[in-house]
Amino acid sequence: MTGALAPPAASAAARARPDTIQQGLSALVHTDGLPAALASVKDHEGRSRTYTAGVGDLATGSKVPQDGQVRIGSNTKVFTAVVVLQLVSEGKIGLDATVDTYLPGLVRGDGIDGRHLTVRQLLQHTSGLPNYTAYLGDDARYFEPRELVDIALRHKADFAPGTKWEYSNTNYVLAGLIIQKVTGRPLAAELDRRIIQRIGLRHTSFPAPGDRTIKEPHPHGYHRDSAGAPLRDVTIMDPSWGWAAGQMISTNSDLNRFFTALLAGRLLPPAQLAQMRTTVPAAYLGPGARYGLGIVSRPLSCGGVYWGHGGSLPGYETRGGATDDGRAANIAVTAQPPGKAAMKHTERVVDTALCR
Repeated sequence: MTGALAPPAASAAARARPDTIQQGLSALVHTDGLPAALASVKDHEGRSRTYTAGVGDLATGSKVPQDGQVRIGSNTKVFTAVVVLQLVSEGKIGLDATVDTYLPGLVRGDGIDGRHLTVRQLLQHTSGLPNYTAYLGDDARYFEPRELVDIALRHKADFAPGTKWEYSNTNYVLAGLIIQKVTGRPLAAELDRRIIQRIGLRHTSFPAPGDRTIKEPHPHGYHRDSAGAPLRDVTIMDPSWGWAAGQMISTNSDLNRFFTALLAGRLLPPAQLAQMRTTVPAAYLGPGARYGLGIVSRPLSCGGVYWGHGGSLPGYETRGGATDDGRAANIAVTAQPPGKAAMKHTERVVDTALCR
């Protein structure tokens, strides 16, 4: 099912052609076995359209809400990085200052020393800090951010700071703690004041401690505990284990608005936006992917790149971003794609949407 908001001047012939985005979402459901897929696409003139496929609730067969809320996982990192860079522009944080400057004595472990780690290395995943999510297991309780850091610090550094790139959620929990230390305010309050309210993200939130729900209309999220196991509804969950690295809830349209505003310079001064877009290779995220300070550039089949991030957590997978000329597309599916082929199909829908 597609949502209206097509260009008013679209010809009858254009309307009659099969919609490749809708076809892509339908294939994710019918071929790749995902319960639901949602998309929001904005062209360079600002015209938007939403799409859905599948069912919003496997138990009832209910429709997928148009532009429903989902857990956006690691897209949260871009929001966190923006706040850090805003504080850099205000002279309150130095990108090349050490973590110990703001969190003295906190980061110590085997091959780990906050006196030799920089804020830039946190944001760019070049710190060598172990990824705490590799050691969480199935514990679904509430976690304090410091607990997450402590889990990571029980393990040896993955490499010396600045010598490699490797994705670690620990980096962003520390970035969130630095934001709180410097501002004296909760991370959620800073994200709300500096980004959500500033650009009018009406369907985006950072869940409060203990809040396990998704407040607005949303498709249910599902997870398989192992290959071949039945899908389990994991919509209601405590997202605190993601915190500054992955706790937020949003919609595809709000993510389009966010990435478009970011690239247009509405959230960061030119100097900090340029730093954010200074990248290193990140092949782990896909062919040609490069990681900046909390943002990823990926090549497009039609030439150029788009900037975004993506998020992966039990129940929801999100992919998308925006181009420098104002095009934007974000896709969400309601289970983690089962294998590399399904993930490629998800990313291909983003490419299709941005290259039309």
